[in-house]
Amino acid sequence: MHLADEIKMLNESEAEWLHLDVMDGRFVPNISYGFPVIKAVKAISTQVLDVHLMILEPEKYIADFAKAGADHISVHIETCPHLHRTIQMIHAENVKAGVAINPHTPISSLVDIIEDIDLVLIMSVNPGFGGQKFIQQSLKKIAEVKELILQTNSKALIEVDGGVNLENAKDIIRAGADALVAGNAVFAAENPSEIIKRLHNIG
Repeated sequence: MHLADEIKMLNESEAEWLHLDVMDGRFVPNISYGFPVIKAVKAISTQVLDVHLMILEPEKYIADFAKAGADHISVHIETCPHLHRTIQMIHAENVKAGVAINPHTPISSLVDIIEDIDLVLIMSVNPGFGGQKFIQQSLKKIAEVKELILQTNSKALIEVDGGVNLENAKDIIRAGADALVAGNAVFAAENPSEIIKRLHNIG
């Protein structure tokens, strides 16, 4: 009931993107929100809307999420049997396209798509719930993706989502991450804006 207040705080913070997790209760064991909430957020947010689709058959809803205001749309490689087609659909909506990978998914699965995408979203927890502990093996995965990007001259950014906090952010950035998703570390803090500022200034 206080979402607008949180958005206002983020607008005044140093956060550059607003990461929105869409969950369907099928691909992940939780349900979040959909088009009406994203449309309402878009109306008052000054940040890039980074929409993460943790849903089955995301291709059915790409146009609707773009219309609702998504600037980025990331789909899970585990849910897309025709991944190139789905990426093309996202780009056709003039939205940046990302591919998210779960902790168990090998980096080799990105080889044939890395040059076509704008973003790799590395899940450093199993998706579906906030407040989980960062999986340390993710640091190796970040480094592997960075190497793949350099080898292929891809322009993709590396985003890391799950268990990110002030204690591990420097290691995550050192491994090759360009964008950090921080949920619990920010919103459970006494002073969220200060945590955002400190995360933003880690380099």
